[in-house]
This record gives sequence, structure tokens and C-alpha cells, in this order.
Amino acid sequence: MLALFPSTIAPLQNRRSKYAPAYRFVVDYFNFHPNGTFVSKQRIAGDYRRNDDGTVEWSNVNIATAPALDATFGLGQQQTYMNGFRYRASGDLLFKPDFFKDFPATATQAKNLVWDTFMFETFAQQVAKLTETPYRLPPSDVPLAGSGTFQNANIELTRAGTFERGGQRLTVVHYEAFFNRLNHNLPGMKLVGRSDYWGDIWVLPATTTVQRATLFEEVVGELRIGSQPNPQIVNVVRRGSFESVAQ
Repeated sequence: MLALFPSTIAPLQNRRSKYAPAYRFVVDYFNFHPNGTFVSKQRIAGDYRRNDDGTVEWSNVNIATAPALDATFGLGQQQTYMNGFRYRASGDLLFKPDFFKDFPATATQAKNLVWDTFMFETFAQQVAKLTETPYRLPPSDVPLAGSGTFQNANIELTRAGTFERGGQRLTVVHYEAFFNRLNHNLPGMKLVGRSDYWGDIWVLPATTTVQRATLFEEVVGELRIGSQPNPQIVNVVRRGSFESVAQ
């Protein structure tokens, strides 16, 4: 679970351009027992596009599972409610319940795709302010679209160098946020715990356009299911790769 700053978003009609930036976002979830024993893993992947009218759009989103830590993921199941899901990524509606009104109530992994991409692009917009000294953002309580709250304790952004890619010189932005609090409510269950997340973003400084990004997160917490008297201790690790793709 990862969230950022509230911002206003309004769904809009879409115009596509073959030159609009497009990306493939792949995130793996690994679930463990408290003693480190592997339980299960899932992969959610989707295509993300910026359109020439300023909207963004998702397509080809699917979720696959695998029974072992080293097992290969299958083709997965299409998340049809996300096909053609488009919006203008600015404002605080992204964190309001009505924004995800067509999503299943338990579609946290799909909502994370939306929040994570918004985070990458928001952090990238800070690139002109960054140096090798960490740039700290203030603590923030972020509503999870009606399903709880994510409390960012201390986000730090750092200019981590430059990188040559495709004839362009990119700035690498390192981000990290440790000791965040999570209170996540879903139908029939509630998770309370701690989140630590970090990664790198490759940014074209002149336009603050993201070329690629990585994401790592670990969540440890207590999960209560229904009227179960004792909570389960859960440990979830996320690993994500956000990559621009050829048009």
C-alpha cells in the first residue's frame, strides 16, 4: 500500500496521440508468514498512457498468481473495469471514494497502480529543487479513497546522479519514506501496520517527464478478518518496475 499527496482529478473524454508517452507498469506482491515462510505471490501489470489532451489512461491490466517463490507467472486475469479508465491527474478526487466507484471494493492492487504512477510523476516535478542533500517533504495523512488512511512520516528526495538513455541525459531521483503508518479497511477485514517504501525515478529535467521508475515496499501489520478474535500478522513485500515503451 502506497499513497501520496491528495490531488484533484476529473474523468474526461480522451484523445490519443501515437506520440504520447506510454509505459508498462509491473508490480509483484510477495506474501510471507511472520517467520519468513513464503505464502503466495501475485503480479499486477498494466499499460499506462499520457494523452495529448492532458488525460491519462489505463489498458490491458491483469493479475496473475504463482504457487511458489520461484514459479513463473501465468497470463493472469484481465481487470476489465480498468480498460479505458482515464482521468486528468490533478487535484484531490483521486483519493475520494467516488473516483473508484467502478472498481471492486477489494481492488487495492489496481488502485495502487493509480496512486503509484501519480507518486512517480509528483516526485519528478520536484527535480529542480533537488541536490545530493535530502529534500524533505512534510508529514501527511492521505485518505485511501474511503478505505482508511496512509500516514507519510518523512519522505526524502535526493538527486542521485545522471544517466544517458536513448540520447537523452536523465536525472535520477532517489526517494525513500520509512516508518509510515497504515490503517486500511476493506469489506470484512482491517489491516493496521507499518510501511517502508523507496526507489528511483529517471526524469527528463527539461519537462519533468518520467522515463522509468522502480518501487520497493514492505508492509508489516495485523490483519483482522471478520469477527476473528485474534489478528493475523502479515508481511507483504512489493517490487515494481515502471518503464516507457516504444510507440
